[in-house]
Amino acid sequence: MSINQLALFGGRPAFDRPLHVGRPNIGSRKRFFELLEGALDRGWLTNSGPLVDEFEKKVSDYVGVKHCVSICNATIALEIAIRAAKLDGEVIVPSFTFVATAHALQWQRITPVFCDIDPVTHCLDPARVEALITPRTTGIIPVHLWSRPCNVEALAEIARRRNLTLIYDAAHAFGCSHNGKMVGGFGNAEVFSFHATKFFNTFEGGAIVTNDDRLAADVRLMRNFGFSGYDNVVSVGTNGKMCEAAAAMGLTSLESLAQFVETNRRNLELYRRCLARLPGVRLLTFDEDERRNYQYVVLEIDESTADLHRDKVLALLQAENVLARRYFWPGCHRMEPYKTLFPNAGSLLPVTEGVADRILVLPTGTGVTSQDIETICGLIRKGIKQSGDLRTLQRASEPLPR
Repeated sequence: MSINQLALFGGRPAFDRPLHVGRPNIGSRKRFFELLEGALDRGWLTNSGPLVDEFEKKVSDYVGVKHCVSICNATIALEIAIRAAKLDGEVIVPSFTFVATAHALQWQRITPVFCDIDPVTHCLDPARVEALITPRTTGIIPVHLWSRPCNVEALAEIARRRNLTLIYDAAHAFGCSHNGKMVGGFGNAEVFSFHATKFFNTFEGGAIVTNDDRLAADVRLMRNFGFSGYDNVVSVGTNGKMCEAAAAMGLTSLESLAQFVETNRRNLELYRRCLARLPGVRLLTFDEDERRNYQYVVLEIDESTADLHRDKVLALLQAENVLARRYFWPGCHRMEPYKTLFPNAGSLLPVTEGVADRILVLPTGTGVTSQDIETICGLIRKGIKQSGDLRTLQRASEPLPR
């Protein structure tokens, strides 16, 4: 079926503006400019200014950890955390993640070993981890997905027993909890992303959070060229500092955090009602006893039941100016350099490949209205119905067997 066959409005898009996944949430502009003007008045725009210090303190208090080290972005934060933890050799990671998780290792000549995921949570499957550990394995980097934390107890037990470092990529999980404990305090360290596409942003930014005093001290050295005091370089480092403008945005966003979460939750509930009982479409659910940021509205589309493949649903929505996204298609193991380095990795990742072929993420956040959501769901419902009707017609027109 072509995009034209799926068009529901005679070639005229349903939306006169693009609806993006990851459109930034923006808090009080007045508050942001007040903070920014203060930085301009002080003439202190970077190099651990007072806004960065305040932001780190508020994040560490919110998460409930001893240390928050702000970084210019989450990829650099991962690289610094990996180096500070002295990882080398091989590190076990999911392939079902943004490619930066693997790149942060490969960039430092550490081999990412791709592990399959749990079919329900889409997080790293602890049952699969053990078989991948070799004498060269030094760590595990699991990824909390869709604001649902990993099985942290099982992963911690493996890491303890096998003497491995455990660093979480928590890009999806700021403001979330597991068994009442906030994400940020698990493993040796966790890495947050505050990129503009995240529900909570600092324009571009990230942070390493940890309760390990030594690790935090090493991270602070590394993000500032290895300086320990004025003119005193004591180690190799890089420039990973967050600037004052980013911290101003972060402080503003923190003040609106509850609003962002509530908007996401309300949007998710509306999607759930509008897509209820739609054949072959499953909306990911969340444990309402835990804190969640509801950052992503995630559909799993089963073509055998929905009569329409995920990519056709995506094409339908894109034709109507709804820029939904496939996550994390096709999987890191099918991207370079990994598909050349590990050409047979897919044979060990059947769940990853199946999930990557079914997942579709829909727009949410403060830039999406209730009417927008109802229209998006109407497009999906009508597209699946049309496809089902077409298949029924095709089957009816097939010649009877003799």
